[in-house]
Amino acid sequence: MLPLWVWACLAGALAQTGRNATQAGLTARLGTLGATNVRFLYGLPFACVFLTLALWQTGEPLPALTPRAIGFTALGALMQIAGTALMLQVMRSQAFGVTTAWLKVEPVLVAVVGWAVLGDPLTAPMLAAIAVAVLGVLILTLKPGLGRAMFAEARPSAMGLLSGFAFGLSAIGFRGGIISLPEGGFLVRALTILVLSLTIQSLVLAAWLALRDRAALTGSFSVWKPSLAAGLLGAGASACWFIAFSLTSAANVRTLALVEVVFAVAVSVLVFRQKTTGRQLLGMAVLLAGVALLARVSG
Repeated sequence: MLPLWVWACLAGALAQTGRNATQAGLTARLGTLGATNVRFLYGLPFACVFLTLALWQTGEPLPALTPRAIGFTALGALMQIAGTALMLQVMRSQAFGVTTAWLKVEPVLVAVVGWAVLGDPLTAPMLAAIAVAVLGVLILTLKPGLGRAMFAEARPSAMGLLSGFAFGLSAIGFRGGIISLPEGGFLVRALTILVLSLTIQSLVLAAWLALRDRAALTGSFSVWKPSLAAGLLGAGASACWFIAFSLTSAANVRTLALVEVVFAVAVSVLVFRQKTTGRQLLGMAVLLAGVALLARVSG
């Protein structure tokens, strides 16, 4: 039987795919940062409800926030914003494929940093599984001739790698915050850090938009009806990711999260009636093989 963290990751990937589809229309109306703010702002109330229900159901007290837990969570929250900003900045160029390809090496970075900073286990079979999964995503992402461009185009390559590193640090920060809490079961600790993270992100983005783009900030309040769905799905996805972070290493979570690519392709085929290529089918097969191997060697 699959461990709980695997089910949490799969649920998170499904919810995130739905959130991305829901949020697509908001990006056109509010801009990228405005739509990102909606994700955090409207996700926060739902995360608070999740935490309240968990405290009521388990009978546990709210864990005390230690300086170490706050510091790790702030790192995760800010690095997630930074990674998104870097990704969107470089994707404005013609190097979309190059950037995306470099972003997908994130699980490898997470594995190394998690081992060095948090002491997460890192075995040869785990590294092999991560490498296979990343290879599958690269096959999905790279078009003929793009592999050479990954190394030939220095600036987008560097920016893509830096964005992946920021996302990797965010995963390390969130897991570090969860395991730094002195008390509570995995569910309560995960949801406590989720609420703290969304609070930090909502305040930071609101302050930034108030200074740089007030129209996007005020617009995020006027579109509250469609934003509620994005907030619910976003909070649900994040809750699943954080539960997984509380149960296993950040590298395991970020590697299994790559199945979101498969879900996105499935949506494009089933909903938008787009055709898949042989390269995409091969990439999905390799990715799923890596994921299956990781679930087996991680336990």
